[in-house]
Amino acid sequence: MISLAGRDIFHSWGKFVFTGVGLGLLIGVTLTMAGVYRGMVDDGKALLDNSGADVWVVQRDTLGPYAEPSSLPDDLYRSVLAVPGVAAAANVTYLTMQVRSGARDVRAMIVGIAPGGVGGSPGWPPYLIAGRQITRGHYEAVADISTGFQLGAKIRIRRNDYDVVGLTRRVVSSAGDPMIFIPLKDAQEAQFLKDNDAIWQNRRRTEANPVFNRPTVPGLLDAVQASQTSNTYVNAVLVRLDRGADPDRVAAEIRRWKRLTVYTRAQMEEILVGKLISTSSRQIGMFLVILAVVSAAIVAFIIYTLTMDKIREIAVLKLIGTRNRTIATMILQQALALGAIGFSVGKITATFAAPIFPKYVLLIPGDSLAGFFVVMAICALASVIAIRVALQVDPAEAIGG
Repeated sequence: MISLAGRDIFHSWGKFVFTGVGLGLLIGVTLTMAGVYRGMVDDGKALLDNSGADVWVVQRDTLGPYAEPSSLPDDLYRSVLAVPGVAAAANVTYLTMQVRSGARDVRAMIVGIAPGGVGGSPGWPPYLIAGRQITRGHYEAVADISTGFQLGAKIRIRRNDYDVVGLTRRVVSSAGDPMIFIPLKDAQEAQFLKDNDAIWQNRRRTEANPVFNRPTVPGLLDAVQASQTSNTYVNAVLVRLDRGADPDRVAAEIRRWKRLTVYTRAQMEEILVGKLISTSSRQIGMFLVILAVVSAAIVAFIIYTLTMDKIREIAVLKLIGTRNRTIATMILQQALALGAIGFSVGKITATFAAPIFPKYVLLIPGDSLAGFFVVMAICALASVIAIRVALQVDPAEAIGG
């Protein structure tokens, strides 16, 4: 019956192949969406790996610095360094914004890194594929290659221009935005400093407030005005531990004495994967279910159509004594062949489409293998309707009108 199924497929090969290609494109979309989810998870893990931190110190009762805003004094890292087990601690700021270079702009995460570090220090780019690390205190930048910026390019962040002196690869935020590293002071200014008009208006409001003109608060006006032009805050302190140090113990020590929120690597992964991308993962899961249902409907329809087109032939087979199991096997083989063609087309489509997707798409062999078995199962189930129709055919139709 393998030859019989093959002959039947060859007889209507056009409809069969075109249906397989259409099904394959649908399967390709499904594999790509699964790859998008894998890519989102990998983006979050890459963010943590590239930070070079074992422990994150953030504002108390926040999920910062990636899932929620966090603000800490920029001198806090000195007291964190005194905690036993801490090998290095560095301030860092994160700000997602549009960065302009010439006539084009790119959405990127701006990372402010503390001076005095080297490649591999907490917060710094872990490696470069071209150029050098930042050596000046102002107006130099290291950018991920996915921004499209080249060495020597001029980019504009807020009111200042920066020279791109180094390039990295696969250094992205949890949302997949490429990272651009600049000196910490410049990043603090970009994130916390108000523009000149806002400062001037705040000073006018302060001067108009009678509270600040009372003799009981001498110097308060000067203090408020000075605070409007200062940038003494960071988003987090990245901590690297001594070899063999227990992250949970060090984190508990910092929470106890500094009254701050501290996350270990495992806890930060849970925040990024379990909270930050949980909604997106549920949406992708719903789309995968919908695509699976649509795929099953397509396979069921085409196999049903092919079966109805050969009702007379099936009746002849029954008339000459062909068993029902043999007829059912023929229809099942056709459905599985359709699924195999569709999966092959879908896998090729997803493989070639992944690099041009705006989001990072991670296709792993395990997902492809699972997808193959799911497609085969869907095709087998979709053939049930056609098999039931075929088994109900009356052999008398072979000699009827």
